Amino acid sequence: MPASTPPPTVRRRRLGTELRRLRERTDLSATEAAALFGATQSRISNIEAGRYGVSADRVRALARTYDCSDQALIDALASMTGERKRGWWEEYREALPVGLTDLAELEHHATALRVAQVINIPGLLQTVDYARAIFREAVPPLLPHDIEFRVSHRIKRQAILYRDAPPPYTAVIHEAALRMQFGGRSVAKSQLDHIITMSERDNVTIAVIPFDGTAFPSAGHGIDYFHGPVRQLDTALIDTADNGSLIDAAAQLDRCRLVLDRMEHVALKPTPSRDLIHNISKAL
Repeated sequence: MPASTPPPTVRRRRLGTELRRLRERTDLSATEAAALFGATQSRISNIEAGRYGVSADRVRALARTYDCSDQALIDALASMTGERKRGWWEEYREALPVGLTDLAELEHHATALRVAQVINIPGLLQTVDYARAIFREAVPPLLPHDIEFRVSHRIKRQAILYRDAPPPYTAVIHEAALRMQFGGRSVAKSQLDHIITMSERDNVTIAVIPFDGTAFPSAGHGIDYFHGPVRQLDTALIDTADNGSLIDAAAQLDRCRLVLDRMEHVALKPTPSRDLIHNISKAL
């Protein structure tokens, strides 16, 4: 039996989505676009679904077919092609929910990241013991080896913050998350001390929303926002009870940016945020 074809990466799926959007803006059907491009309708459909790879030259040719004059967008789309080596996260694809492997891929390629969390510490800032304590509370319960697999994946994701040219990372964290003692006092204290250490890195900004702060939007959901090379290629991930929902529609992304802007506005500045975290840690 032939080996099964690996599923398309989130990056390839996004490239296909953007090519479909360019086509639809010209009011061309897939069949009409195929005739203009010299391909079959199935070929166009498979490219747009991310099932077929496409070269940078073909992306530029498709953009010309669709009368796209946004050179920055065309260059960004062309840069998303030609990947030969699949990322480290692919080794986890069969064992973890697809949303987790997509998350690692999005983080890897992002030019900047913004996150907001109310109950849990953001994944890129979690310690091993804190992450393990979080996964032990999963419903239904995870087997011990599944817990360790997820912990390993989460810690590997954090490598992006230590790259030679790491992306800017801004995390808005509610005071409630800082006071939750997952794993007990010792684990919680080590986690807070780790956040303080990370906040001193040039590429990391930590802003805390205190209990006595004003109201803010979307208080019940965490948000991960990944900046692309151009705004049209931004992506957001909204936390859900099961897996998380990826967002790439322009109107939804605008809303996510507004929510994050408002949360950052009501949060403390980095220095008083660090002082608050230190005081919480000291009291443990």
